[in-house]
Amino acid sequence: MKVTIRKVEETDNLKVMVYQIEFSLPEYRYGFHLITSQILSQIGELPETGLLNLFIKHTSAGLTINENADSSVLSDFKTFFSDWIPENYPKFIHDYEGRDDMPAHIKTSIVGQSLTVPITNHRLNLGIWQGIYLCEFRYSGGKRKLVATIYT
Repeated sequence: MKVTIRKVEETDNLKVMVYQIEFSLPEYRYGFHLITSQILSQIGELPETGLLNLFIKHTSAGLTINENADSSVLSDFKTFFSDWIPENYPKFIHDYEGRDDMPAHIKTSIVGQSLTVPITNHRLNLGIWQGIYLCEFRYSGGKRKLVATIYT
């Protein structure tokens, strides 16, 4: 884990701090995986207020916030993305890393590689049924590297 702390701006006695932590998630299979608790365990104690920005350093996996109460939501996400952008699409040319390579890049572009969550009272200010998900679009994507930037 790499931690960088730096003061960004000081104006009229207002100090803005930026904390940056780089860490890896273990390898996950193709699908959508709730990672909220893993993120919290990596970034440590949150400030009273601020913003958390998460960025995944890959082109074949993304991040999203969604329903965390019913696991059928994750199954439906996987089914929809697999039907919408199939691995065996005959017009794809880019397949350097396998038949799931180009579909993974497209799915990641749709989902996105970053998200921002407000921090309130030392906690992520997510809705009651919300969680942070790794969207793994490769069958063997390996460990995924993330950068968490906390603005206070």
